[in-house]
Amino acid sequence: MPHDHSANTPAVRVAPGQPLRLADINPDNTKPYKDKKQAKERLKELRKQLSDLQENLYAEHRQSLLLVFQAIDTGGKDGAIRKLLTGLNPAGVQVAAFKAPSKVELDHDFLWRVHQQTPGKGHIGVFNRSHYEDVLVTRVHDLIGPETWLPRYQDINNFEQLLTRDGTRIIKFFLHISKEEQAERLQARLDDPTKRWKFEPADLKERKFWDKYQEAFQDALVACSTPDAPWYVIPANHKWARDLAIAEIVVAALTEMNPQPPAADFDVAAQVVE
Repeated sequence: MPHDHSANTPAVRVAPGQPLRLADINPDNTKPYKDKKQAKERLKELRKQLSDLQENLYAEHRQSLLLVFQAIDTGGKDGAIRKLLTGLNPAGVQVAAFKAPSKVELDHDFLWRVHQQTPGKGHIGVFNRSHYEDVLVTRVHDLIGPETWLPRYQDINNFEQLLTRDGTRIIKFFLHISKEEQAERLQARLDDPTKRWKFEPADLKERKFWDKYQEAFQDALVACSTPDAPWYVIPANHKWARDLAIAEIVVAALTEMNPQPPAADFDVAAQVVE
């Protein structure tokens, strides 16, 4: 069973089946980190470790790692993923961004399109949004009722258990921001001409569902945080602390996986380079 890698970070690992109130987790929390300067130096160290671990994972070709990112609008998924993957070998990374399902995808079960994007042996897979959209957006907007989204929790747990048994370590991150921080980020996108492409009027409509989204996230995190596929709530109002917490958890998990490059399958001593 994977260890809890949230120690010495602001992150909170969600206990399976235990009550959770996101309102009780401070999205401004940066403890025990001292400041941005310290975080920048530590992140540099972690990137080197992550690069070495990724190389071993790719060479070993026996295990894989799946990182799931979920957040409310403007929660920082894109930025967090970009920061984490900086310096990694693109050949060993698979990133999937899940938008509204297509007609073909709607003709299949809700996990059909997701399973096709899971990482192969030796790869780090990243989901920017994920299968959890089907117990979040669909629930908040009453596209499906409790008779559908409630059983999906168990479907998701079974799916993730299947991946785990096949050698995929799963870590899930919920980037937790405040409603006030969301307002500031939305306004910043409107004010900056170079960022307006990120803004959609629909974002303001979605903001009106804030409380319903918080409830949906809470229920999903509790129902689907398992010993082998845990959810971590990452206080994300401060991007520098968010990025460091995620890197700490990912590096710790990969270190625990301990990927090792395979031994040579030929007589090394007999090889002569002329």
